[in-house]
Amino acid sequence: MSLLTPIEAPPSLTEQAVAALRRDILSTRLAPGETISEAGAAQRLEMGKAPIRAALARLAEDGLVQAVPRRGWMVSLVTIRDIHEVFDLRLLLEPEAARRAAGRVDTTMLARLDAVCAEGYDCGDAESAMCYLDANKRFHVAIAELSGNGRLARQLDRMLDESTRMLVLGLRRRDRTMEMAHEHHELVERLALGQGEAAAALMHEQVAASREMVLAALTAPDAMTAV
Repeated sequence: MSLLTPIEAPPSLTEQAVAALRRDILSTRLAPGETISEAGAAQRLEMGKAPIRAALARLAEDGLVQAVPRRGWMVSLVTIRDIHEVFDLRLLLEPEAARRAAGRVDTTMLARLDAVCAEGYDCGDAESAMCYLDANKRFHVAIAELSGNGRLARQLDRMLDESTRMLVLGLRRRDRTMEMAHEHHELVERLALGQGEAAAALMHEQVAASREMVLAALTAPDAMTAV
């Protein structure tokens, strides 16, 4: 008797709405402080109000939106505290992930992911920045997975999601393509050579540089942040 490949159930309408709205928020297509009406979102996504309402409630749990009495929902602002908390956690997790991954890397796989990052992005196009950051996230999560600690990788995956919107806003003001391509290349070399401490130090420098870029962009006079 032949074995049948399990068929995954398609995502529910709520899951589809969550994915679409999350993408819009992280890419800043829905900007910080912008009001979201259930009716408007339902019409745009061609769904009923029920899955939209459920999706917004779920996104509120993640801190991406907040309910506003008599106005519906508002995309959460990015605060200076948010930036420091998210990047502080990344600085705790990512250097350790790099240290543990040293000598265990698949250099071909990392080089392939890095090649996508090296293609860069268009500063004026949020979707272009999102595609770039998707590739960058896969690069960083791959290193964490190679550390051998699944929980560390999952926590980092979540932190990178939280930092995505911050980075989109930061990348809009400055093209770091060449800098990050050089940083990634050097990091892959250290990982391949099994130089754990050097890899950890490089990772720390890279995450710290990203934080400084975000802070510089989001403390500009016209930035959409809240103190």
